[in-house]
Amino acid sequence: MFVPLVLAALAIGAEQPKSAKEAFQPLNGLIASWKGTGYLDGTREERAKGFWVEKIEWSWAFQGNDASLKMTIADGKHFRSGELRYLAKPQEYELRLVGVDKSEQVYRGQLTAGKQKEQMLVLERTTETEILQLTFTLLHGNRYLYQLATKPKDAKGFTRVYQVGATKEGELFAEANKGPECIVSGGRGTMSVSFQGKTYYVCCSGCKDEFKADPEKYIKLAAGKKK
Repeated sequence: MFVPLVLAALAIGAEQPKSAKEAFQPLNGLIASWKGTGYLDGTREERAKGFWVEKIEWSWAFQGNDASLKMTIADGKHFRSGELRYLAKPQEYELRLVGVDKSEQVYRGQLTAGKQKEQMLVLERTTETEILQLTFTLLHGNRYLYQLATKPKDAKGFTRVYQVGATKEGELFAEANKGPECIVSGGRGTMSVSFQGKTYYVCCSGCKDEFKADPEKYIKLAAGKKK
């Protein structure tokens, strides 16, 4: 399974991101805890039999000037964790997923816009016999979907295998995305940190650790954005 979203889709001819952090800005809404409800495609009976509930946690991870998005899945049916990176040279996203059996799968693809201008991250991997397509659709700040579809290599269309609908924990479904800005990532700040008697906000534990490692750097960057 898997999963884990201003429209900044990377349309043809649009300026490409200059850094991983910039490439992930359209996906900032993923940084949170989510309740995912999944089901297999098929008849009503087949869907009920394949029903499951999982908890998904997205957070930022930093290593020097590089950045990635990490996710963990509790009670997942297919995967237990993953890391989403941006590969600047091929200008594509790469998602490395660890399965419940500890196997690893790698998907690559692009961020684009759907029919309603919603963000869509479409990733694929190819085996000897088929192509697997993993699509994340960010509906709004409190909900996103992801689905897995497959097709034989010589086929034209994909067939959906399963879908997961994820809602943000602790928030009403239609609640607006309000609140302070994360001083590190620019996303929604959900937890406070202090430095020299002043309070700042970050969106996840990864940004909290990054801020504490060099608070003056991010305070200076934040001040520069306001000018």
